Amino acid sequence: MTIILKVLAAAVAFWVATQLVPGVEVQGNPSNPTYWGTLVVVALIFGVINAVVKPIVKTLGCAFIVLTLGLFLIVINAAMLLLTSWISGQLDVPFHVDNFWPAAVLGSIVISVVTWLLGLIIPD
Repeated sequence: MTIILKVLAAAVAFWVATQLVPGVEVQGNPSNPTYWGTLVVVALIFGVINAVVKPIVKTLGCAFIVLTLGLFLIVINAAMLLLTSWISGQLDVPFHVDNFWPAAVLGSIVISVVTWLLGLIIPD
């Protein structure tokens, strides 16, 4: 049950990012259920990328993370968002991030903050 709530929280975070950040887009009408289904699929793709690819990238970029006092994690999160956009395009999921700056960077910050806030509400 907790995994379902976390995926839904991530989908809400992606929705907030599409509303606030120009360049982070989900095609379709928000009143249509397929729009929300798309957000759930994108949240699942993002979760798999964060579980598989992100630890490898963080390990390889450990020196940069320490050197920049953790600010390089923003770059890693933005890269994971761009990878999510690319994989979504390969799977014909109508989700797209235009570019690295400012769309992916600001989008990853918004998604991280909203997911963190919703994580405070969702019980473990």
